[in-house]
Amino acid sequence: MAAARARSEERRAEIVRAALEVIAERGYRGASLGAVAERVGLTQQGLLHYFPTKEALLVAVLEERDQWDTGGSGGREGWRPDLLVSLVEYNAMRPGIVQTFSALLGESVTEDHPAREFFTRRYAQVRAEMAAVLRAEYGDRLPGGLTPEQAAPLMTAVMDGLQYQWLLEPDAVDMPAAFRDFLRLLGAR
Repeated sequence: MAAARARSEERRAEIVRAALEVIAERGYRGASLGAVAERVGLTQQGLLHYFPTKEALLVAVLEERDQWDTGGSGGREGWRPDLLVSLVEYNAMRPGIVQTFSALLGESVTEDHPAREFFTRRYAQVRAEMAAVLRAEYGDRLPGGLTPEQAAPLMTAVMDGLQYQWLLEPDAVDMPAAFRDFLRLLGAR
């Protein structure tokens, strides 16, 4: 029983990795369950055993990406800005995952996109987590006078915006260095 469960979880992980690749190449709307199934050596019907809908697979892809970003802890509670730099450095080592995330984020702004609700919830959570990181580092006011809640959306925007710029021009944008520069800017007195 345990061996079968482990094989099933391993197969699910393989499918999620394949879906990440296909979405990175084609975007969510251009990705098909058939293409993902083919990449892992399954029929589309076989893939449906693990993920009954394309939306279910999409949610698994997004949740997996967030697990990688938080080290499996489910959140950034207790993080410091230097750990955020480590996350940006880690993202720079995995362009396919960053590309998938960015493609899905861009597509999700349309009203009927199945990832819209995920990203809406995720950004509310990330802003709260970033505010907590900033509060732990600077207290109730950053050196520039902003509250952590005011600065949190800016920090989140910088992180995601750097990803887009880096994906477009990886040789021109040093994502970790630019994020370190942004943190210095936040702490400027």
